Amino acid sequence: MAAALRAARLQEGQGLKSPADAEAKFRELLAIIARLRGPDGCPWDKAQQKADIGRYLIEEAYEVLEALEGSSLANVQEELGDLLFQILFLARMAEEAGEFNIADVLGEISAKMVRRHPHVFGDATVEGVEEVHANWERIKTEVEHKGDQGSSICGGIPRSLSTLARAQRITARAAEAGFDWPDTAGVLDKVEEELAEFRAALEMKDPKRMQEEAGDLLFTLVNLCRFAEVDAETALRSSLRKFIDRFSHIERELAARGKTSKGSSPAEMDRIWEEAKKNEGIS
Repeated sequence: MAAALRAARLQEGQGLKSPADAEAKFRELLAIIARLRGPDGCPWDKAQQKADIGRYLIEEAYEVLEALEGSSLANVQEELGDLLFQILFLARMAEEAGEFNIADVLGEISAKMVRRHPHVFGDATVEGVEEVHANWERIKTEVEHKGDQGSSICGGIPRSLSTLARAQRITARAAEAGFDWPDTAGVLDKVEEELAEFRAALEMKDPKRMQEEAGDLLFTLVNLCRFAEVDAETALRSSLRKFIDRFSHIERELAARGKTSKGSSPAEMDRIWEEAKKNEGIS
């Protein structure tokens, strides 16, 4: 994406801005945030708490992901700016409380990236991505003492992650510890097993068991995604976007006929749904 944005700017004759330009803009944004939080600043910004900004931070992060899935470079740029604003706003609040400041944040992440990339900034050599990952995890454990023996393999995975993303991270950690199926066929068998148990719960009409079995089925499907090297969160978000696009097509077509979805038959809506799929080139 960065390369595409750079190419677009060059095509527009804008060229690339120097590091000094970036530093000036960074300082300008810091000054804006300080003014917003200052005595003569904005009442709303001054009233915000860390938990409030934390929620906005998550929302902005998801908006960045959504922008990355689109084709608008301007939208990606805007959403990255919104996300950066929340990060700097949190750092400003910490500075006001005498905890740390943005320089501390930048210094720590810079030191961490140098430390965790000895093959770039040191004398270490690696032969591929897997070895880079292994070194990264080793440095976390042996140098930074994160995830030391005795701590849970599930520790350190943020609870604020979406349930789907957190499930995939946890299953990956369990797999690294050796608790896993031997192959994809084993996961598929487990999917069939969990689906059969969910069907049995449906037949029993037991709400509590249906919820439990549905959760087990979803969790196993997340494992299947991991085995297939598919990001479950991205896959579901893509399917959701596809559904919204197709259902919006149904609504537009029905409106053109003077109808609504509530006043139309499932068969009619299904026919329009299939039209939408054909328009996408999907058989």
